[in-house]
Amino acid sequence: MTFVDEHPGCGDESQLQFVSRAFERLGLRDDQRELLLSSFRETQVSIPVKVRTADGESLRTFTGFRVQHNHARGPFKGGLRYHPSVCLGEVRALAQLMTWKTALVDIPFGGAKGGINVDPKSLSLDELEMLSKRFMQKMTPVLGVHEDVMAPDVGTDPQTMAWLMEAYSKAHGYTPGVVTGKPVELGGSPGRLEATGLGVAFVTRVAVESLGWAMKTLKIALQGFGNVGYHAAHALAAMGARIVAVSDSSGGVYAEQGLDIAAAGRYRAHAGTLAGLPGAEPLSNAELLALPCDVLIPAALGHAIDTHNAARVGARLIVEGANMPLTHLADAALRERGVPVVPDIIANAGGVLTSYYEWVQNLQQFPWERGTVLRRLEKRLVRTFHEVRDVSEHHQIDLRTAAYVLAIQRVARALTLRGL
Repeated sequence: MTFVDEHPGCGDESQLQFVSRAFERLGLRDDQRELLLSSFRETQVSIPVKVRTADGESLRTFTGFRVQHNHARGPFKGGLRYHPSVCLGEVRALAQLMTWKTALVDIPFGGAKGGINVDPKSLSLDELEMLSKRFMQKMTPVLGVHEDVMAPDVGTDPQTMAWLMEAYSKAHGYTPGVVTGKPVELGGSPGRLEATGLGVAFVTRVAVESLGWAMKTLKIALQGFGNVGYHAAHALAAMGARIVAVSDSSGGVYAEQGLDIAAAGRYRAHAGTLAGLPGAEPLSNAELLALPCDVLIPAALGHAIDTHNAARVGARLIVEGANMPLTHLADAALRERGVPVVPDIIANAGGVLTSYYEWVQNLQQFPWERGTVLRRLEKRLVRTFHEVRDVSEHHQIDLRTAAYVLAIQRVARALTLRGL
């Protein structure tokens, strides 16, 4: 089979292709497909913020988005990302992905996503606070504890969520449940910060066990050393795996004997980069993706693996730590080579699961212990992986298609029961 180049652009053809494979397997009618793909609401706002410049101050206007895809199974739920490339098409695709992700792990949420087209590193802390609070003020009419709940994503963090909660609470009173991923001091859940990365590690472990591999024999490479990549690497190393390479946006480092992940984290926090890490060799992100290893975890931005580099991927298993790190043609090329892929809607679902646990704690006004949160997280992710693997084996389909089939069935059933 020959694969041609794809041009994802501002949107995601890959997401549509993945969903279409499941639609075909389920035999859904055209009207059912249209309903499942359509967004409930798409909101775009302009956010003016005064920013400091070399000449003093100037007014910059940023564009913010919130796409609410489907809420048949519960309130809309999804992250808020700050990145220069954010656009409506990307946010729409990610909102849809969140619908399938929440259904797959079987929690009572729908799917949404938000974003602002800004490089957060280009703004001061005060400017980021103003941007965040003005975004929330403009989005308040479509948000709420039982309507739509935001969480951190690329370029945002617990501090961002604290600002959003404060802006919403000014109009509605103290309302911690309107966002998740908050600081623990403001109603956040213990374990939420590291949940996505830990979830990636839990799913990786059960995936390699299903293949009959032993963790202590594995060499693992991770692209991305932010919150997700760091915590995934740290947990996998604790499970006995050898983390031979990690990278950030400036490049990566490699050590055949395995990296000290805690030391690498401290070094990057101090130096702002992985470059020059003692005891490690430098390598580029392209070289990391091609590195011969047992498991590759792309945990940076989307479309890291496409038709240009899919043939060079040297791993025996891929676990998607980021959202949509493989294009659909890269996914097809890897399937043809026999390289299994654990899809993002299982692998990085730890974040939304723990967001759900945080939301429940806020509604109950009763905090849980960290151990309780992480035990429930691991149990649900392991159960979900086995459910997907069973569908995959029963229907002789890949894990990604099986995951989408299971998730879409649950959303379609909810729509039918509600008479929609």
